[in-house]
Amino acid sequence: MNIGMILDNAFPPDPRVENEAFTLINNGHAIYLFCLDYSHEQKEHEVINGINIFRERLPKHLYRFSALAYTFPYYHRFLQNGIYDFIKNNDIQALHIHDIQVARSVFNINKKLKLPIVLDLHENRPEIMKSYPYVTEGPGKFLINPERWKKFEYQYIKRADKVIVVTGEAKKHYLDNISLSAEKIHVVPNFVRPGFNTAYEPDNDIIKRYRDRYVILYIGDTGLRRGLATAINSLDLLVPEIPDILLLFIGKSKTDYRLKDMVRKNKMEKYVEFAGWQDKSLFPSFLIASRIGICPIHRNLHHDTTYANKLFQYMAFGRPIVVSNCTAQENLVNKYQCGMVFRDRDTRDFANKILALYRDTKLYERLSGNAVRAIESRLNWEKAGNDLVKLYKEL
Repeated sequence: MNIGMILDNAFPPDPRVENEAFTLINNGHAIYLFCLDYSHEQKEHEVINGINIFRERLPKHLYRFSALAYTFPYYHRFLQNGIYDFIKNNDIQALHIHDIQVARSVFNINKKLKLPIVLDLHENRPEIMKSYPYVTEGPGKFLINPERWKKFEYQYIKRADKVIVVTGEAKKHYLDNISLSAEKIHVVPNFVRPGFNTAYEPDNDIIKRYRDRYVILYIGDTGLRRGLATAINSLDLLVPEIPDILLLFIGKSKTDYRLKDMVRKNKMEKYVEFAGWQDKSLFPSFLIASRIGICPIHRNLHHDTTYANKLFQYMAFGRPIVVSNCTAQENLVNKYQCGMVFRDRDTRDFANKILALYRDTKLYERLSGNAVRAIESRLNWEKAGNDLVKLYKEL
């Protein structure tokens, strides 16, 4: 089958898109990917690991209009001709929409084409938008309505032939709120691909750099809703007992200045490192150098129904995870006994969980072993990929 994937962003990188495309290619499908290029620096067409990539070069101002995709029709009207030509020129037989932002363009086009559609919801976009500064402040407060995005999300879930979500909690959320058949929604989590924790070249400089520190690792966007302030504030309680502790943040966001101000005011510069984004090939080396992986995200409907990729990256290297009590990640920890759960934004509870792992070697080793076994037996892309293949056989 010629599958046309539609992505509302640049590519690469996107681990989820890559994983799904490679799995479908390995099972006999041809993958054609329509994606966006605001930089005008990438090739308009190329093939990467069997993925036929077609980039639509767009004016930079259109990126700003993407936030208004369900306020004004301009963004979708601009994209439709390019998507239509992509579908016709490549004899696409099924459409796979990555996330809700570009969905309106595809469904409008498909009124005429009548191709089967798979709607792949990477996240609950309407809910997470409620925490974005450009939605809660300035003109966006009046122009961008997350409830309108939710209205269209529900409409397109109903119209799609198949829907993919990343957690069982997300599936339950949509079934509770929309009249649907449970068989229509498939769960395909963001698990790590085979070889992530074995097929890599270690960077010995990174490993040596942190060998004398007790590294608490965070990988990913460092926006305020990710809860890193909780970890920083916990240092007053942790440093006296773990004098070699280091909070290592791999990632960045526009609000890092606020976290850095917090570190300076608390006089904790020695115990926090903002390393910025690093090449993903270096992640294994940072994981080897760490002792614990954290995901202290704030509770909300979006975080309650999704998994962060970092959880499975930590676990693959046997790092116990310390997570806030967002529903999906709390259920993950409780089911596989691979870490500890603290109350969202509770600094003392976070510190207590870190200290429990630091003090109790047997507890640490048990949770570490459970994490690795969970990845090897169930929480890996080979299993998730099988579910994706099954979905396309049904389609």
